[in-house]
Amino acid sequence: MIGPDPNAPRLSPLSSTQYENVSAESEVLGEVQVLFARDENTLAGLARQYNLGYQALRNGNPDVDPWLPREGTPVFLPTMNVIPDGARDGILINLPSMRMMYFVRDSIVAGVETRFMVTSHPIGIGREGWATPIGVTHITQKTRDPKWYPPASVRAEHAALGDPLPAVVPAGPDNPLGRFKMRLARPGYLIHGTNKPSGVGMRISHGCIRLYPEDIEALFDRVPTKTPVYIVDQPILAGWRDDVLYLEVHPPLAEDTRPMADEANRVITEALARRAHDPIEINRELVATIIAEKRGIPIPITGEYGNIDHYLTGSRIIENLRLDQSETSTASR
Repeated sequence: MIGPDPNAPRLSPLSSTQYENVSAESEVLGEVQVLFARDENTLAGLARQYNLGYQALRNGNPDVDPWLPREGTPVFLPTMNVIPDGARDGILINLPSMRMMYFVRDSIVAGVETRFMVTSHPIGIGREGWATPIGVTHITQKTRDPKWYPPASVRAEHAALGDPLPAVVPAGPDNPLGRFKMRLARPGYLIHGTNKPSGVGMRISHGCIRLYPEDIEALFDRVPTKTPVYIVDQPILAGWRDDVLYLEVHPPLAEDTRPMADEANRVITEALARRAHDPIEINRELVATIIAEKRGIPIPITGEYGNIDHYLTGSRIIENLRLDQSETSTASR
C-alpha cells in the first residue's frame, strides 16, 4: 500500500505562515507535510495548531474521520500553496482556498530584483447568500477591542431565528469581531478576529473575512492603513517550481458556474506560455484526477509522478506536536 513510512524519522514542522526572501518570480510557497495522528487529535485541532483552515485540512484528507482520525493515521498538511494570480502588493485573498497572503517588499537586489516577506493565514469567508465580494479595496481604519454594530439585515436574520441581537455588542469575549478589526473601503466589510475560531477556514460569515485570534493580532500592527487588498476567486491554480508545473484545485464556491475542466485548461495553458521555450508534456490523466478530487494540495503534473498518492508518499514527515510544544514551534506562528 502506498503511503508515508510510519517508521521514518520525524522532522521538525516547517512554518506554514512566514516565508522570507521570496523572489518576485516565485510561484509556489512551502512544502507538503504529513504527521501521524494521535488518539486525541481532531482535524479542527490540528488545523489551528498548524495554521490551516478546517475545510482545507478536510479536503486534503478526504478519507480521514475529522473527529476520530485514529492513532497512527497519516494526515497530510496542505502547507504548500501556489500563489494566486494577482498583485503582490499588500494583501491577496483567494476565496476558494480560504487563505490570505500579505506581501511586504523585503529588498531590491542589485537594484533589480524585488524580494518579499510573505505572511500566509487561513481565513473564514462569507457563506452562500452573503458572499465576500471580489475586487480591489484597501484598509481604511484599524481598531483594537472594537464594538460590533450588527447591520439591520443581520439583526433581522437573528430575530427570525429566535436569537435577537442588541444594537451594539461591546468589546469582550462575546464579540464576534474578536479583539482586532481592520475596516475595508468597501462599506460593511471587515478583516477581523473571532470569538469562534472553529469557523476559520469555512464559509461562515456575513461577508467579512475572519482570522484566528493569534493571526489577526500578529498582523494588526504590521498592516498599515491604505494597504491594498485584492480579493480573487481562483479555485484552480498552476505554478512552476524548479521546472516542475504544479496544479492546485479547490472546491469552487457554490455559486461558481464555470466548467472546472475548461478553467483548468485555461490556467494550464497560461502557465505553459510562461515557459514557452521548453517542450513540456502534461499528464492529462492526472490533471483529470486532481480536478475530480479537489484536495487543495499542489500536485506536479509534469515529471515522474503518475498519481496523487505516489507524490504524497514523499511528503516531509514531521513530529505531531502536542499543543504545549507547538506554542513555541515555527508551525504555529
